[in-house]
Amino acid sequence: MTDPTPAPTAADATVTLRVWRGDPAGGELVDYTLPAQDGEVVLDVVHRIQATLAPDLACRWNCKAGKCGSCSSEINGKPRLMCMTRVDELPEGPITVTPMRTFPILRDLVTDVSFNFEVAKRVPAFAPPPPPPDGYRMQQVDVQRGQEFRKCIECFLCQDVCHVIRDHEENKQHYAGPRFFIRYAELEMHPLDTNDRRELVRQRMGLGLCNITKCCTEVCPEHIKITDNAIIPMKERVVDASYDPVAWLGRKILRRRKRTPDEAAATAP
Repeated sequence: MTDPTPAPTAADATVTLRVWRGDPAGGELVDYTLPAQDGEVVLDVVHRIQATLAPDLACRWNCKAGKCGSCSSEINGKPRLMCMTRVDELPEGPITVTPMRTFPILRDLVTDVSFNFEVAKRVPAFAPPPPPPDGYRMQQVDVQRGQEFRKCIECFLCQDVCHVIRDHEENKQHYAGPRFFIRYAELEMHPLDTNDRRELVRQRMGLGLCNITKCCTEVCPEHIKITDNAIIPMKERVVDASYDPVAWLGRKILRRRKRTPDEAAATAP
């Protein structure tokens, strides 16, 4: 006997977002179901929810092109950019969208990421030597080393997934996190920079707390090799500066000394 129920068509398809709604006092996951549309990213569905079902849904976004880092969230439990996560590439069933878990909730999907801006204020500025008469000269290979780190869009997904910050609130005052370790690496690797931030990174920025699990690299939307190209080389530089007996002897012979954290931080903007 033929089943009289018509087969579902593309026009009948729906998408369900299970969105966290709440504020610092608490909240809950709320399901919103809408007709599916081809080619949508998660942020598109969030905007349709705001336009039709929940105009008071708070969501931070700006460029919708994966370059401003504003729409960071956790999608099905993984830190991602909503504007770069296609709905048709996610598993079937409700798509769970929650705010970044590491940072304090402001409202709904919006978190307070001001911790990162406070850390940024503590990064000593680029300090080049006085320009020679014929101008600065750099090799292209030296330029390329730091250019990778300048691709950072400050989405803070690496900060969100870093368990040193996420699971240990007490570390926030003593741990810069992967986003700022690549900033320190960029400055330390610059051939024209004259500052020495190695003791600052070791003593006050908490580089030694990172156990290089590479979780930050895995979530970076710009595919920056945070662990391999920044954190590990910075750890090597710190070890050379603090524990290498040959470097210690060289400083003694040449009557040079390492910059203290205070001296390095004195050039902060």
